Amino acid sequence: MTSLPPRAGRRCQQVLNPLHSAIYFAPEFTEEFAGIGIDGWHAAYFTARSAAMGPVGPGVVAAVFYNYSHKLAARHLPAAWTAADPATVLATRLRVADAVLRRLLGEETIASPELAEAAELAQRAAAGGGRAGRPLYAAEADLPVPDAPHLALWHAATQLREHRGDSHDAVLAHAGLDGLESQVTHTASGFGFTPEFARYSRGWEPEEWAAAQDRLRARGLLAADGELTEAGTALRKELEDETDRVDLGPYARLGAAGVARLTELATGYTTAALAAGAMPKDIFGKG
Repeated sequence: MTSLPPRAGRRCQQVLNPLHSAIYFAPEFTEEFAGIGIDGWHAAYFTARSAAMGPVGPGVVAAVFYNYSHKLAARHLPAAWTAADPATVLATRLRVADAVLRRLLGEETIASPELAEAAELAQRAAAGGGRAGRPLYAAEADLPVPDAPHLALWHAATQLREHRGDSHDAVLAHAGLDGLESQVTHTASGFGFTPEFARYSRGWEPEEWAAAQDRLRARGLLAADGELTEAGTALRKELEDETDRVDLGPYARLGAAGVARLTELATGYTTAALAAGAMPKDIFGKG
């Protein structure tokens, strides 16, 4: 297997991921999904992210999304599938990605040879993922690659996001952290969402969040003030390092030089997208 610098794959995925996830925070997202009869952010998100697997129900979504409340998923699924089938959802999702990337990056960048190069590199990496035990990645990998380079890049970023996410979920489960506990520890680390946005977006009630904090305190991972203990900080580092190992395949396939070049290109695109307002500024960090 090709030797890569430490955390090279993680850094590459981190600068690619905003190109994928920007669609969920864009006004085009809820507007286009309302146009096919799927109203509300949660219903749009659940269907958009799971559509490659077919018209799945709340149990499957809660399992593979990992840190979302089953009760929240059940409020929207399977009902949302009566408004639009997965094929319609996938077409709508791609239409949103097209509009959002054109708005954030501009037509000159969209048509540039560098973006086409990034798309080719990202697709090569995405093809190196392993399907076994990775349901979201496997479903996305079965979809056809869009012809337009910026959409091929978005499609590859989606696959790489889900490959790492599926890998991370397995690592979390092995460490004995359930979906809510994993969300609480990630939020406490300061690298995730604010507690308020995490609870809203994942559908957890305040009392459920507090109960998870109590369980983590009993394990010595969370202090009385809600901060990670030394053991909790060490565990979060171990989880990310192990995820790097399990998620290595796509980046090993691309090789060190390819990963470095893709990271360089994606950093430029993500920097531009963030400067153009791709993400809300008040939902990250401890708050």
